[in-house]
Amino acid sequence: MTSTFFIPTALLQGSAATRAIAAGTARRLAGGPVAFGAMERVDRDATGAGQRRPIALSDVPSAELARFSQAPAKWAGFDLTRDLIMGIVNVTPDSFSDGGDYAEAGAAIERGIALAEAGADILDIGGESTRPGSAPVSVEEEIRRVVPVIRALAEKGLCVSVDTRHAEVMAAAVESGARIINDVTALTGDPDSERVAAQSGADIVLMHMLGEPQTMQADPHYADVTLDLIDYFAARLARLELLGVPRARVSLDPGIGFGKKDPHNLRLLNELAAFHGFGCSLTLGVSRKSFIGRLSKGEAPKERMAGSITVAALGLAQGVQIVRVHDVPETFQMRAMIEALRRG
Repeated sequence: MTSTFFIPTALLQGSAATRAIAAGTARRLAGGPVAFGAMERVDRDATGAGQRRPIALSDVPSAELARFSQAPAKWAGFDLTRDLIMGIVNVTPDSFSDGGDYAEAGAAIERGIALAEAGADILDIGGESTRPGSAPVSVEEEIRRVVPVIRALAEKGLCVSVDTRHAEVMAAAVESGARIINDVTALTGDPDSERVAAQSGADIVLMHMLGEPQTMQADPHYADVTLDLIDYFAARLARLELLGVPRARVSLDPGIGFGKKDPHNLRLLNELAAFHGFGCSLTLGVSRKSFIGRLSKGEAPKERMAGSITVAALGLAQGVQIVRVHDVPETFQMRAMIEALRRG
C-alpha cells in the first residue's frame, strides 16, 4: 500500500494557465490545457486515511511533477489534443436511465448514428445493465444484443466501444469492429477477461467498482476513497503490464456511483486530478446518475441533464480527457464553450 500521495491543486485554464506556465509558477496537467500551480501532499495515517497538506511546487519531488505533467499517449486512435465525448447506447430493457428505449437493434443503430452526428467521438454499446441491484443476463443474450449494433456502426467508420464485463462478449465485440473494451470490473469480473482483452489489441477502460451490481451500494466503506482507488489502479496496471498491455492502451474511470456513497463520490470528483499521475487518460461517467437527484430535488434520471453537464464540466476542468454521457448535443455545446474560454 502506497503511503505518500500527491494531488495537483490550484488549477488554471486559458490565458491564466499560459502565463503561469511561462512564469514558471505552474505546470501543465497531463500535458493538456489545464495547469496546476500547487499540490497537496497526502500521507496515510494508521487507519489508512490520508492527511492532506498544501505544498508549493518547489517542494514537490521532480519525479512527481514529471508524472503529473506527462501527456497520455494516443488512445483508441485519438491523440487526445481535445476532450472526447463517449455517447451511451444501451441495448437493454432495464438500464436505469433509458432502459427499453433502444433495446431493438435497429433503434440502437439509429441512436448511435444520431449521437455521432450530434458530436460523439466514441459510441459505447452495452447489452447488460449494471445499475445498482441489476440482475445479470446470459453471455449469449448479451452477444445477441450488442454484436449487430457494433458491427453496423463500425462498418460506418465510427469508433465503437463495448461496455461489458464478460470475456466472450469482449471477443465477439472486437471481432465485430469494437476498438475499445469498457469494463466496469476493470477486467476482474471474468477469469478470462484479462487474457482476452490483452490479446485483442483493443484499447481498454478500467473502471473501479466495489463489489457486484446487486450488492455494491449496500454499505461501501473505504479508508480514504481517493487513495484506495489510486492503490487499486496501480495494482491493475501492474497486472496488465505483466500481460503485455502498456499503459498507452488504458484509460482509467473512478466509477462514480459504483460502490460509493455520496461523500465518496464528492471526494473523488473534487480530487480527479490525483489520477493523472499514472500517465493514462481519464474517463468520467456521471451522466444522469442517482447521486445528482439525491443532491438536488430527487429528479428522475432523464431530468438530471443540468447536473450531469455541470459535473462533466468539472471533470474537464481537472483535465479529464473522456466524458461518457447520454446527452451528447448538450455535452458538445458545453465542450465548445470550455474550448472557447480556454482559447481566451
